[in-house]
This record gives sequence, C-alpha cells and structure tokens, in this order.
Amino acid sequence: MTDLPGGDSSGSAYEPEEVVRQDGIGAPDPFMRLWTPHRMAYIAGENKPTTTEAGSGCPFCRIPLLSDVDGLIVQRGDAAYAVLNLYPYNPGHLMVVPYRHIADYTELTPEEVVEVATLTQQAMQAIRIVSAAHGFNIGMNQGDIAGAGIAAHLHQHVVPRWEGDANFMPVIGQTKVLPQLLTDTRALLAKSWPTT
Repeated sequence: MTDLPGGDSSGSAYEPEEVVRQDGIGAPDPFMRLWTPHRMAYIAGENKPTTTEAGSGCPFCRIPLLSDVDGLIVQRGDAAYAVLNLYPYNPGHLMVVPYRHIADYTELTPEEVVEVATLTQQAMQAIRIVSAAHGFNIGMNQGDIAGAGIAAHLHQHVVPRWEGDANFMPVIGQTKVLPQLLTDTRALLAKSWPTT
C-alpha cells in the first residue's frame, strides 16, 4: 500500500480498517465526500417549468428578457441565442436556443435552422479559443423520454470535451468539478465570440 497525502509523518500505509465509520448518516465506506448542495436546485427541478406554455414560466423564454450578464447569454442572434448551461456537464457547456417557443426540431423555420447551426459553429470556435477543447458533444434531446430537461422549448447543447476529462470525479464521486464561475466563463466566451 502507499501513503496517502496528508498522512502522519510515521509513513503508515492506508488500511481500510482505519477508516472512521459513519454513524447513521449513510453506508460506511472509505470514500471522502465532496458536497455539492447547489446541484439540488437542478435535482429538485427548481427552475423547471410547470407547464409547456411559452412565457415567463419557461426559462428559455425568460432568459432573453434579462441582461446578457444576468441571463448568462454569450451571444444573441436574430432568431436564436447562445447561453451558458446553468447546470453544466463541463466548463463552457452552453446551449443554442431559438427565441421562438417550439418543442421539436422539425418546427424550426429554414432561417432558424441556419442561425442555430451558425451559432453552434461560432460557439465551438469561441470555446476552442478560450479553453482549447479537444472535441465536443453536440446534440438535442427531443422530448421527455429522450432526456430533455425542458422538452417544451428546443435547445441544442454544445459541450466541450478534453482528453481525460472523464476523470474519477464523475465516475466515482458522481460530481463534476468546474474550475471557473459561470459569469467568468460567459465573459471569456463573449469576448472571444467570432464576428462572422
């Protein structure tokens, strides 16, 4: 066995028997915990609309009414906008959202299709400038059954990826570590957004 960082100076190896057992607050195990209570807002559905109707109950209808900073909007187009995901999978995870409250990709007008595609390309370019992403997951979850968190208002995810980003935290700890505040990420991406 190897010594754990921060152990005593005697150099004693970590042994499972040395683990301090929990008392009534969970299954005993040797894992340390990184608590992320801010995620409970997402898990509890705090910002999830209660209806499928357009309007202030839909976050994607409400966000464009806010300032760019308050709404975490990175770029506004004529038919769609790019906004940081409030519950990101990776740093820089954003969404391209049409202003029009529609649920299905087939409902987009030809102009909206072009702008969603253009904003997606620009998002990739800006993220590469800011954080040198090695790749991207890009996609839409269509309908509740497909995993759409807000199925009533179409949105396309742009998730930057880096080699080795699936580290032990999400796999073992079921936690994502984000090294930057969303407002700082928004400012960097907005500053680096391509003009064409």
